[in-house]
Amino acid sequence: MSIWDWSVFFHNLVHPAILEGLWTTIWLTLLTLFLAIVLGTAVALVGRIGHVATRWFYQGYVAFFRATPLLVQLVFLYSALPQMGIRLSVVEAAIIGLMLSESPYVAEIVRSSLSAVPVAQWEAARAIGMRPGGIMRAIIFPQALRIAVPPLGNEFVRQLKNTSLVSVISMTELFRATDNLTQTNFRVLEALTVATIYYLGATAVWTLLQNAFERRNSRWFAESARPAARQTGA
Repeated sequence: MSIWDWSVFFHNLVHPAILEGLWTTIWLTLLTLFLAIVLGTAVALVGRIGHVATRWFYQGYVAFFRATPLLVQLVFLYSALPQMGIRLSVVEAAIIGLMLSESPYVAEIVRSSLSAVPVAQWEAARAIGMRPGGIMRAIIFPQALRIAVPPLGNEFVRQLKNTSLVSVISMTELFRATDNLTQTNFRVLEALTVATIYYLGATAVWTLLQNAFERRNSRWFAESARPAARQTGA
């Protein structure tokens, strides 16, 4: 048997099972990252309330999910919860596990981004009679978003790689589809090379989109800041 077979490589490159696994990896990454952003933002806002109980909750939440491996969380959701009477499908366990595992990292990004906005802007907004909700929505969040976009974009790459772990609970994403294919033709090198190319391709496309969004966001922020600067005389 030769080390490399080009015909097998090109066959795997467009194999329906591989392409379906790639699609599963992409939608699973996007969905769980979106849910993690929603959950992580909510956790970060709770942690900013200032009460001792909310601070303990925030610190405990972040510490717990960052300290426990994603693999353990997935197996717990899929295999241990049924012993408590809670049964999740493979897809449900994968989505919940990836969301919970990613949310503390998002919470830390959101918390640090909100903290990076100068406190003087809160004080100035209060001085003109704005309510906390309006201050957060109109002044703080837009500036924090500009700070949070780059690290949140980087989390896509991490989440994309994390999806390969859901194969342990039998979800057929790109890695498991690749592994299943190698069980039929025993050509591991070609199959893993194809999977690597698709992972690299997805990361490259996302990087281009992220860079374009960051440039657009920077222009928007600069344009929106000009009227405020004229009003304040800055």
